[in-house]
Amino acid sequence: MTETRNAEAAPMLTVPLYRLAHSRTGDKGNRSNLSVIAWHPALWDVLVQQVTEEAVARHFAARQPSRVARYLLPQLHAMNLVLDDVLDGGVNDALNLDSHGKTLSYWLLSLPVQVPAALRQHLAGPAT
Repeated sequence: MTETRNAEAAPMLTVPLYRLAHSRTGDKGNRSNLSVIAWHPALWDVLVQQVTEEAVARHFAARQPSRVARYLLPQLHAMNLVLDDVLDGGVNDALNLDSHGKTLSYWLLSLPVQVPAALRQHLAGPAT
């Protein structure tokens, strides 16, 4: 966790997404479906602002998604991300061992996120 401060703004922490949310995933064909679920409702706005279609597409650039779609579920403090063409043709067509399922959700949870230091108490994991 890195703390930064600029003259006009409140202090911010840089943490991996897993400190703010957990994830579940599924796949169908060459499409991966990733959920992001906030650990605490106070973190929801940060997730909406930073876990965008563009940010996810950049984070998965090596997998070359042809499209990233985001669906917000505000009453659940969750979102669903659908990444097209990221599974090397799908489970039955891929020659790799496993680029599907949990592997992609773990990669998503490594996405760096900026969090106001005032929300530190809502982050999962050890306080650092």
